[in-house]
Amino acid sequence: MNVQSRIRDLDATGARPKSRQGWVARHRASAFLLLLGLIALAGGYYWYTAGSSAAGKPVIVAATRADVEDVVTAVGNLQPLTSVDVGAQVSGQLESLHVQIGDDVQKGQLLAEIDSSVMAAKVDADNAQLQNYQAQLAEKQAQLALAQLQAERQSRLMKDNATSQDALDSAEAAAKTAVAQVKSVQAQIQQSESSLKADKATLSYSKIYAPMTGTVSAIPAKQGQTLNANQSAPLILTIADLSTMTVFTQVSEADVAKLRLGMDAYFTTLGNGNRRYTGKLRQILPTPTVTNNVVLYTALFDVANPNKQLMTQMTAQVFFVRAAAQNAVIVPVAALRYTPGAQAGGRAAQAPQQQGAADQGARAGRGGGGGRRGGRGAGGAGDAAEAGLRPRAATVTVVKDDGTQETRDVMVGVTDRVNAQIISGLEEGEQVIAGQEVATTRGARPAPRPGQPGIPGVGGFR
Repeated sequence: MNVQSRIRDLDATGARPKSRQGWVARHRASAFLLLLGLIALAGGYYWYTAGSSAAGKPVIVAATRADVEDVVTAVGNLQPLTSVDVGAQVSGQLESLHVQIGDDVQKGQLLAEIDSSVMAAKVDADNAQLQNYQAQLAEKQAQLALAQLQAERQSRLMKDNATSQDALDSAEAAAKTAVAQVKSVQAQIQQSESSLKADKATLSYSKIYAPMTGTVSAIPAKQGQTLNANQSAPLILTIADLSTMTVFTQVSEADVAKLRLGMDAYFTTLGNGNRRYTGKLRQILPTPTVTNNVVLYTALFDVANPNKQLMTQMTAQVFFVRAAAQNAVIVPVAALRYTPGAQAGGRAAQAPQQQGAADQGARAGRGGGGGRRGGRGAGGAGDAAEAGLRPRAATVTVVKDDGTQETRDVMVGVTDRVNAQIISGLEEGEQVIAGQEVATTRGARPAPRPGQPGIPGVGGFR
């Protein structure tokens, strides 16, 4: 018994170390993962606290001088101000074309010729018929003269009772008949002359002359082609005056209320984005075009094209200038804080001269067209558009040289989507706060700065 109990004790003593080693092996992976999690947590906390320490730092910018414009943007295309489609008024084969696309032509210049053999034959036949009627007229006039002499002779004989009354009546009737026959032939001659005139005009239509001075922009017809003018006038070529181009601009219904006839406009082309072509708004077509439920109105203005650098169907990026200020003191729109409901009129008593200058600056660039609506009613949309051009009261936070901050009232004039004109209250070179730097974390978007366009209650609206 004692021997067996000792053997069991030895087995139990040897089993304990083996079971402890198995437990450590089973939990070694879990301990390693726990250690990695603690390290990642510590790194993330450090990253977060380091980024948070940079957050809240103000963005300070200085007021500078530059040009600023309040514009309505749109897209358009170029068309010649004047163009004409030259067609054929007669049928026949197009015998010759004397011009090519791109040629400059003068008014009255011969452009093309149509086969005129049939028309020329009709003119010859009319001339022959006219000569026949003229010969008949000569015959009838001779017969009339004879009849008149016979009637006079019978009248004299009748006075001497040397002839009968019947012979006198017959002579007088023959004279009247001769007069009627002469008039009939004369009418036939007039009719023949009219036919001849019409056929000569038709013959002249076989030669196509330029109706205006310009440039040949298209020639859809081909030499040798047979033209049929019985149903409609076939198009031969197109002449356009490229010295003046018209910009057909598509303006959305949200922006059309901001346009005024006579306002300044300019555009750039895709091939030369640095070159501005200027003009004044001439017309707003009252009937819109609707594409995919989008309502667009067509606004027209003309630009000179003396060098013919502008071509038909070019795409134009158009800007209608509602207001403009040159060499003005400007700050970023994000630096402004607008007071809801505040208007510039509330400060007019404090700064009447500045207010007058502000009104003059806000009207600059509108071209004197503020009194006309271009056919649209003067509704609330127009009043709202005009309200956006009036000077507005706002505040900015000014950073002084000693680092202290001051809230200051300013008058805001012309604004665009980025900068705003400061009419009064701020001088060039003064520093203002235009928002705060916001720390960004992984997977999160940067928060917009206060005063960015689109944030209610702060700067950025037009």
